[in-house]
Amino acid sequence: MSFLLPLTEVVAGLAVLIWSSGRFVDGAAGTARNFRISPLIIGMVIVGFGTSAPELVVSVMSALNGKPALAVGNAYGSNITNISLILGLTALIKPICVRSTMLRRELPLLGLMTLVVAVFIQDLSFSRTEGFFQLGLFLAVMSFTVWLSLRNPDDAMIMEMETSLEKKTVVLSRALLQLVIGLTLLIVSSRILVSGAVELATLAGVSELVIGLTVVAIGTSLPELASTIAAVRKGEDEMAIGNVVGSNMFNTLAVVGLASSISPVTFEEEVLMRDFPVMGLLTLSLFMIGYGFKGHGRINRIEGAFLLLTFIAYTAWLLISSLGGF
Repeated sequence: MSFLLPLTEVVAGLAVLIWSSGRFVDGAAGTARNFRISPLIIGMVIVGFGTSAPELVVSVMSALNGKPALAVGNAYGSNITNISLILGLTALIKPICVRSTMLRRELPLLGLMTLVVAVFIQDLSFSRTEGFFQLGLFLAVMSFTVWLSLRNPDDAMIMEMETSLEKKTVVLSRALLQLVIGLTLLIVSSRILVSGAVELATLAGVSELVIGLTVVAIGTSLPELASTIAAVRKGEDEMAIGNVVGSNMFNTLAVVGLASSISPVTFEEEVLMRDFPVMGLLTLSLFMIGYGFKGHGRINRIEGAFLLLTFIAYTAWLLISSLGGF
């Protein structure tokens, strides 16, 4: 069978997925503003995690189609991509300064959540019970984060968020139309993407896990890449790193948690021995360089280059090992 059809499905599915995720986020945020929901809640919940809608829908579709490796690969691969490729590339363009107290609290929380999940993956599976636990933990962390935000309205990240949202007010009818179109196309395009990715993996002789960690993960992370670079160029450094931290929280608990609560997820030993450790080390690196133990955190160009080189080395490792190199 030709590579052309599945490759076309993957490219077309990703293109529509990225476009529709933007419409979905804009529609959801616009609808919420018309109902006078707090800009803080919109920014933290809807916009902050809306860019992870592609990962969520793709992973759910993968679970429903009996392709758990693709779901796990997509979520963890996106986390690796977010830190190494997105923050690395962004910091090369312009160093990122972290002044937000909120972010300095979220960074160790992200590390703690990663440690909790590390306990669950030791048996190379997620049961439905573990899936529901991860969802519950995600909701608890989100509630705690929103509570902290309400207590710190003058935080740098929150002020950037509210200023950005004030420029995006739209009438209710248009917001609802964007919401419906975005959600519909998200579902349709994700089905096409999953189908094409599975077929492409079969034809290329690589595992669905590797396809999820590379092609699908990078593709579904493109909304984060675009929003992060745009935020830094506008001087919104807190929003830039907040996009990545929020997305990784969402992927670590909500995406995998929802997929495994639908259907128990089993995965290959490589996730435990290779992919999860890389994700954990990158999360630790982000905490070390972003927290700012002696003042404001900062990701400079040298650290950005290191993150980007890590992404390149990891991707090369994946491709070489999947083709039997080592």
